[in-house]
Amino acid sequence: MSDETSPDAPRYRTSLGTSDTRSISLLGHDLAGDLMGHVGFGELALWMVAGARPSPGEVAVFESVLVALADHGFTPTAIAARLTYLSAPDSLQGAMAAGLLGGGSRFLGVTEDTGEYLAAALHTAREGDGVPADDDEAGWDDLARRCVTETRAAKRFVPGLGHPVHKEGDPRTPRLIEIATDHGTLGPHLRLFRAIGRVAPEVLGRTLPLNGAGVCGATLADLGVPLPMLRGVALLARAAGLLGQLAEEHRDPIGMDVYLSVDRNAVYVPSPQPGTEGP
Repeated sequence: MSDETSPDAPRYRTSLGTSDTRSISLLGHDLAGDLMGHVGFGELALWMVAGARPSPGEVAVFESVLVALADHGFTPTAIAARLTYLSAPDSLQGAMAAGLLGGGSRFLGVTEDTGEYLAAALHTAREGDGVPADDDEAGWDDLARRCVTETRAAKRFVPGLGHPVHKEGDPRTPRLIEIATDHGTLGPHLRLFRAIGRVAPEVLGRTLPLNGAGVCGATLADLGVPLPMLRGVALLARAAGLLGQLAEEHRDPIGMDVYLSVDRNAVYVPSPQPGTEGP
């Protein structure tokens, strides 16, 4: 078949990849000759998502985010993947998908929620008194104080604030801020999020740490990742973690133990009759 198309054929626009019988093109470059062996996967992923080739510093920060989100032990997403693999060992893709489908408001989705929350706050600030200068820590604290106060008044939670395990501080948070600072990518989203961590105790009356998923969302927003794609980056990272979980499940399975533990310890409790539920 000829690579030439009829001038009347429909055209479908893409700035990503195309191919013909002799070559593959990706991002305007020859895949085999220009990219393979020259571009790392993290750089390629950020390039494809953000639409511009990232600097080495941006790549380093992006890959740090991927590492931070790859795995966090026996989370529900990992357990779902392992139990699906137990049930259908012939469907690795099904097990991977089961784990990825669990990326929501409590796990992984916080990355997107935090980025969107910070972006909305910054947008409001720009339309009002403006965004503080980079070195105006007091100004960032004032903006953060308004954000937390308004969110509390609306009876909502500040996304990215608090962690079910790391109650005294998520170890990923200071490290990601340090990496972003070292590579010159610390921007308004992360500055605001950092300020939220400073002022939240005085507004809420208790100390809640900035969690790693939230700081990843702020970092990715500063890198120019489109807000609707933030959760996708978290899922990209977790895909690597899930593959590791499934590789371990293959060589040293625990899925059957988890299943039997739940099944053998299940206790029947009659359902409440209509009208007998508590207040």
